[in-house]
Amino acid sequence: MTDHSNPLLQDWQTPYQLPPFAQIKPEHFAPAFAVVFAAHLAEIDALATHPAAPTFDNTAVAFDAAGAGLNRVRLAFENLCSSESSPALQAVERDMAPLLAAHDSQVSMHAGFFARLNAVHQQAATLELNEEQQRLLQRLHTDFVRTGATLEGAARERFAAIAERLAELYTHFAQNVLADESSYQLPLTTEADLAGLPDFLRQSARSAAQERGVEGYVITLSRSLVQPFLTWSTRRDLREAAWRAWTGRGETPERDNRPLAREILILRAEQARLLGYDNYATYALTDRMAGEPAAVYDLFSQVWEPAKASAEQERQALVAQAAALGEPTDIEPWDWYYLAEKVRVARYALDDAEVKPYFSLDAMLNAMFDCASRLFGVRFVEQTGVPLYHPDIRLWEVRRGDELVGVFLGDNFARPNKQGGAWMSVYRTQTRNGGKAIPLVVNNNNFARGGNGPTLLSFDDVRTLFHEFGHGLHGLLSDVTYGRLACTSVPRDYVELPSQLMENWATVPEVLAKHARHATTGAPIPAALIERIRASQTFNQGFTTVAYTSSALVDMALHLHEDPASIDIADFEARECERLGVPPEVGMRHRLPHFGHVFGGAYYAAGYYVYMWAEVLEAEAFDAFEEAGDAFEPVLADKLQRYVYSAGDSREQRAAFRAFLGRDPKAAPMLRKRGLLAC
Repeated sequence: MTDHSNPLLQDWQTPYQLPPFAQIKPEHFAPAFAVVFAAHLAEIDALATHPAAPTFDNTAVAFDAAGAGLNRVRLAFENLCSSESSPALQAVERDMAPLLAAHDSQVSMHAGFFARLNAVHQQAATLELNEEQQRLLQRLHTDFVRTGATLEGAARERFAAIAERLAELYTHFAQNVLADESSYQLPLTTEADLAGLPDFLRQSARSAAQERGVEGYVITLSRSLVQPFLTWSTRRDLREAAWRAWTGRGETPERDNRPLAREILILRAEQARLLGYDNYATYALTDRMAGEPAAVYDLFSQVWEPAKASAEQERQALVAQAAALGEPTDIEPWDWYYLAEKVRVARYALDDAEVKPYFSLDAMLNAMFDCASRLFGVRFVEQTGVPLYHPDIRLWEVRRGDELVGVFLGDNFARPNKQGGAWMSVYRTQTRNGGKAIPLVVNNNNFARGGNGPTLLSFDDVRTLFHEFGHGLHGLLSDVTYGRLACTSVPRDYVELPSQLMENWATVPEVLAKHARHATTGAPIPAALIERIRASQTFNQGFTTVAYTSSALVDMALHLHEDPASIDIADFEARECERLGVPPEVGMRHRLPHFGHVFGGAYYAAGYYVYMWAEVLEAEAFDAFEEAGDAFEPVLADKLQRYVYSAGDSREQRAAFRAFLGRDPKAAPMLRKRGLLAC
């Protein structure tokens, strides 16, 4: 595959075989993909025409090992498109999206290879396969069936054409949101504009202005800037402007995502019908733990009304707070964070401006690494001087004893050319098939840079940091034979378990006592402050739960709709929120025009519910540590690593969780944790 004119096609003589970032240019990707597409298809053709009868080894195992060249180019491309994009790279992304989808369809609809895979699958009961081998065979067969391998004729061609068009639409949708986020800035030019903002937020706003080459201070649509601004600004007019820009992403006149979302829904419904399903939601959930939409609604039926009742109590507290301040009592969405912070300070003597100095980014990185060491026996050793794709990025070797088990990259700051939100990804997946490969994992956050001082995190930021680290550990601790089953290649409603579970260690008192130290004085966080933080964890949970659950319910309703062609996105959102009784001052966490989980790809389509589904598992899992009286109890930690963080998809998820906990989970601990169920 060596091509000395294209760094993507050379052997990467780089530390840890990372991509040669400094040499890669946008124009290298299209010719590189042409080469690796052809090579991958040649591999599949060879498997399909293998002279020997189909066996597990010459079919399933061989397929799992195929496409290594494509994988490394694709992962480099997708990561850079998300984290370090440019107009030139975005143009390549638009061009490549349908070509990548077309290649995937060529593979998943390869009649010759699927005939052999199907033959092995039909013999599965008679083959002497271990649990992981059985799982690989079953997962590969399911993958092929769900992506159209059993279709014929016109239906087969149409399914492939839909996949290509959807890839274009997903890319267009995501790029529109990124453009709206990166182009907006709210300038703060006078002291009156800065009224109420604590020093750390002023520093972050100044840093954002400097990054954009403007004078003074700006608020961007990075959540780590806009949400604190909504929390502390005393300027109601500016809060409204920031809120409207934040919630209006994806429906600006020049970048209106609503027609794209409608077309995506229409095509998904057609896809599902081609495969024999009544709607896309039913199709999506047959390959998740929930199994069917009814199971999702059963979970939310336990949450929705208590959450609304809690949100109403919270609203009444905000009205009283506004009256006490002499401010308007007609609570608007842009008032909620501001007034809730006032109530929180009064109720818990807990001011985020007091809390944040104890949570510097560096200290919290050390805290999460310490937790991983105590739970799983790994240590993180930072390495400098490794060429990476941006100066912000830091790299750690992950070691167990003298063994290198993975490489971890931290990309923690917001940038104009980086998509919003937080996510984990990989540059290489762990596998032992075709030779041992250690994982190269990257965590992405969008924290506001701290200016000249240390970057200080809100406690929500700390939870986000630990959340993504949970995903990162899922990738780093993966210990399976086959790449298809490695790390996060699990159903969407299970993949959030390792991440949400790791958030719990951010609130363990001994972790905070050790690592949360004042950024200026170095003093440890007071024990009384830790207790106030922990006591406040159910504060505002009515608002949070309603905002999240309404988004999940609207997502499910969209994908259960019998006639998506009749849907007007704006009207559907408004009508569904009215039907559900979503309080207008709370609203949805993600409005449809920028709902990237649902319309930026298929992973979370008809699947935004997965966070709460996994939260049921997570609350039960951490309860086991609390019942043991030790957040690092060794026997539980060993089982957690073996059955959750290292198992990937090598074992069916209910069985894996049962092996860890000893029983099936119940929703009560999750409801209690959110303050929606009496202890």
